[in-house]
Parts: sequence; structure tokens; C-alpha cells
Amino acid sequence: MRYVSQGPIDRGERAARFRDPSVTAARLMPALPSPHAAVALLLTGVAFWMFVRARLRIELICLLVIAALALVFYVFPIPRAQTGSPSGMEIAFGGFGHPALVAICCLMIIGRGLVMTGALEPAARVLARLWQFSRTLGMLCTLLGCMLISGFVNDTPVLVLMLPILLNLSQRAGVMASKTLMPVNFAILIGGMATTIGTSTNVLVVSIASDMGLPPIGVFSFTPIVAIAALVAFPYLWLIAPRLLPVVATDAKGPNRLYNAMLYVGERSSIVGATLAGLAEKLHVTLPVGVLRHGHALDDTAAIAAGDRIPIIGTIDQLRETAEQCRVSLAPDSVLNDIRETRDAAKEDRRLAEVAIGGDSTLVGKSVRAARIADRFGIAVLGVHRPADTHLFRSRIAAVERLDVGDILLVDGSSDALVEFERSEGVMVLRDVLELPRTTKAPLALVITAAVIVLAASKLLPIAIAALAGTIAMLATGCVRYENLGRALSVEVIVLVAASIALGRSLEETGAASWLASILALGLTGVAPSVVVGALMVFAMLLTNFVSNTAAAAITTPLAISLATQLSIQPEPLVLAVLFGCNLCYITPMAYQTNLLIMGAAGYAFRDFVRVGLPLALIMIATLAFLLVRHFNM
Repeated sequence: MRYVSQGPIDRGERAARFRDPSVTAARLMPALPSPHAAVALLLTGVAFWMFVRARLRIELICLLVIAALALVFYVFPIPRAQTGSPSGMEIAFGGFGHPALVAICCLMIIGRGLVMTGALEPAARVLARLWQFSRTLGMLCTLLGCMLISGFVNDTPVLVLMLPILLNLSQRAGVMASKTLMPVNFAILIGGMATTIGTSTNVLVVSIASDMGLPPIGVFSFTPIVAIAALVAFPYLWLIAPRLLPVVATDAKGPNRLYNAMLYVGERSSIVGATLAGLAEKLHVTLPVGVLRHGHALDDTAAIAAGDRIPIIGTIDQLRETAEQCRVSLAPDSVLNDIRETRDAAKEDRRLAEVAIGGDSTLVGKSVRAARIADRFGIAVLGVHRPADTHLFRSRIAAVERLDVGDILLVDGSSDALVEFERSEGVMVLRDVLELPRTTKAPLALVITAAVIVLAASKLLPIAIAALAGTIAMLATGCVRYENLGRALSVEVIVLVAASIALGRSLEETGAASWLASILALGLTGVAPSVVVGALMVFAMLLTNFVSNTAAAAITTPLAISLATQLSIQPEPLVLAVLFGCNLCYITPMAYQTNLLIMGAAGYAFRDFVRVGLPLALIMIATLAFLLVRHFNM
């Protein structure tokens, strides 16, 4: 909806027109929506109904919505209000080239770069220890920290920073991402509405209100109101919302097999000089034999030295965590260095895999050393799992252990090497377990991500341009491989963004959104001010969950000031009701780009946002409306 006239309108004239009762009355007497507006409203309702029912895949629903918009507006073109107005085809397909979609895709790639370089591993370990100590305390600190930061930094960069850390928690602390990402995202959104600089939507609402003659709204003018509302909603986010969310396994991890493995202590290891007795208290693995030195087991009180080997038993995650914590390797350094050189020459990521030994394998009856797997295939054997003898450790795996049918090897090697190993030795690769991070690139990934956040948060560049520049830098420096771009992107998120943008633009360009605003204005004539505040907030919330935040703000802010003039009440609380309502984007995944980011990362369904977001929205609306009425003595 565009508030334009036959000629330019200065600030005073615009304010006078909105205070003119005849203009306001005309606005409060809407006619029936145009046929194009009716179609846009119908398609929006049908899309929401299909999303909630979840009978079809969300990608298919989105493509059907885009196709329907394109077909209807192609056969029955939308009359262009002015030169430069988008055509029906541009509305239907414009989402695929929209800056919001570019920003979301680039941010997903940047997040992939942080994960693949292990840049956030130290922070993840600290947070994991907090969550392991107490999941309740871990959730509390995470929610509070994100809520405070997002008051000064744009919501999207804050989530981009937290997303890889929270995903890593599912591996380190056993905390499902689907139980944490949505509450943390909503905490970020709540924090973002606390200041005028928290989100671009806040800036827009304040600017429109100032242009229409209202006194300037300070950065922290409404922070106390949001802070009290956040305290009221916090117990729901902290204790109830995680219980309403489903358990979604985003990665097929398979059973947590226990592997017999060996720690190879080097000169730079952090455990040199320590004793096994003291080490056992800090590690989450089994140490069944003791320290091996020159083939002999030492006493638990003997000091560990470079060149020693320590037999351990643990799951894949436990082995990896222990190796990182102690700065040791799970295979001889000479073997790992050869594999690293081969992998770097082929520009491949480091990859762990589980390999099962079949009945016709030539490895049966041989030891790992006798099979010369590292020399022949460039693959390091890091551990052995024997289903019938899981907890019995053979103290000299490399030299004595005889492999048998059904044994599972944990190996480190390139994809090509695994294929050749599988073909030549009669083994079967069960699954890729994990792409190990390229830690040498971690500082670069952190610098690139920090630059994107600073540029976006300081508004020196739009988020789309800053994120695109960061993506290019990630690719150019090798933090993300070109061939792995597809793994960073989610088709579901891409088509959902495109469809939501198309629906939002159709509601705006056909006049459907302004028609809804007129209906609201008509219904609020003569009611109590507190009802006006609550209803206006609800309307802004509903609009922002289907139309972009900026469009919802542009439509509803002038309406709020017009209503205030007509009803002879203060305009400031109504403007703030619009500002708050435009930030209550909890109910649909397309309401805000951070919703779409967590939807792809945690595997949420559309109904999960409705189930968890709707109660939170009702809590915030009731609290904020009450506080606004009390604060302004309405």
C-alpha cells in the first residue's frame, strides 16, 4: 500500500491529511476488495491451510503457490498503479532474486564455513560443558545472552553466530538441535524489539512516525516495556517451549558403537608429564590397560611422555573429543601426514567413515599392521569395533589383533581411497560419519564472519551485500569448498522464501493488505483505547507473518497515526503497538529470515512454529498491550 497523491507531499501536509476527519472517514469505509486482491487473499489462506495440514511436502506447496500466482496474474494482469510497478510475473517469480533470499543462502554458506573449519569449537566446548553440568542452566544462559546481544546487533547475524554452536551441542552434549534452536531464535527476536536500532523494522517504524509529525522516539524509550514483557515470556521460552518441540534427528548418526582405539602422544601433547590416574578423572572414555611404552604397560602413577600410546574405549564423538582435548592423534603422525598431503592435493575434506568387514574380505585373519591398509590405500585405521566383544580391549591392536567377519573399522581417508578400499578388500562402507574440520582455516572463517556481522550490524552495507561478500571470501580462502556448496543450502528453505515473498508482494500490490487495514480501522471505531492497542498489535503480527516486516510496518504505521487522530488518543502507544506487532514473527517460518534458517537446520515443520510460536505471541501481546496502556495512562 502506497500513500501517494497527485503531487509531492511535505511532512506538514502529510500529517495534516492524516488528521483530516474526512480523509480518515474515507479510509474507514472500505469497498469490497478487487478481484486480484481477493485472489491474493484466497491463495494466502489456502497456502496457510496446506502448510498446517502438512499433507504435501512443503517444497511442493510453495511451488504450487508460485505457479498459481504466475498463472492467474499472467492470464489476468494486475493493473499497474504507476510506472515501475511490478507485473504479475515479476511478483510471482521475483522472490528467487530477492535480496532476502540471497542473504539467507549466503548466511547458510557462511555458517557451513564456520562448521567446516572448526572455528567455533572452543566456544562449543565451553557451552557444552555448561550444558553437561546442567541443561536447565545452559538453556538459561544461552537465552539470556542471545536476548541481550540482539538488542544492539541485528537479529540475523546473532543467529548466524549461534547456529553452528547450537548444532554442535547435539553432538557434544546430546542436546537435540530441534529442542534449542526455536527458543533461542525467539529470544533473539524478543531482544531485537527492545531498541530502535535492534532491527531494520524498528528503524522504519520510527522513521515513518517521525515523518508524519510525531516527536522522535529515543533508542531506549521503550526498552523497559520490552524488558518486562521478556521477563513474563521467559519462563515459557526456557521451560515450556522445549517440551512442545519434537525430537528431530538432523543427522543419521546410527548406533553409538564403542571402538577400541589408541592415543598417540606427541611432543606438543597437553598430557605430557601427567599421570594416567589424573587423566582418567578428566576424560569421558574408558582407559582399560594403562600407558604403553615400548610394548610394556606402565603403572598408573608413571608420567606420560612423548612417544607413549594410551589404549582407550569410546564412541566416535568421545574419541574425537579426547584427541582434541589432549592434543594427541588416533593414528601415527607419519600415516596422518601422508593422508593429509594426498587429500590436500585432491582438494578433499577430511572424512571419517565406518567400514564393515565381509565374509569374503581378504582382511579376515590379518592384523591392521599386516594388512598395510595405510600404505596401500592411504587410509588410517583409528579404531576397531567387535560386536561380540565390545568391551574387551586388545592392548596391541596394530600388531596382534586379528580382524574377523563383522568387525567394523573406524577409518580416516578420502572418498576415492574409501571407494578403492571397498572394491579391493571386500569391505562395505556403512556410512560417512563426520567431515572433520580444517582447523588451519578457522581464524580466516572467524575474521570473515566477524566482518559480515560488523558491516550488517553497523548498517554500512545491507545484510545481503555483506553476506554475499562473506560467501565469496569463504570460497576464495578455501573455508568452504565449491563442490560442497550444495550441502550448505536447503531447497526447502529456498522455495519457501521465494513463495513467501511472492505472497507478500501479491497482498501489497493488489491492495489486499490495505483492504485488510481498512477493515481493521472500521472495526476499531468507538472502542476502548486498550482494545485499539491490542487489536492493532494483533493485526500487525498477522500481517508480518505473511508479508515482509517492512511492508507490514509501511502499511500499519500510518494507519495507527490515523486511528489515534480519529479516536482522540495519543499516537505514540499505537505506533509502538505496530512496532511490537511487526516483531512478533513467531507463528510461520516465512515471517522472518531467522525462522527459515532454523527450519532448515533443525528440521522443523510448519506446524511446529504454530504450536510453539502462537502461545508466545499471545503472551507477548497481552503483556505489551497492558504495559503500553499503563505506561501512557490511556
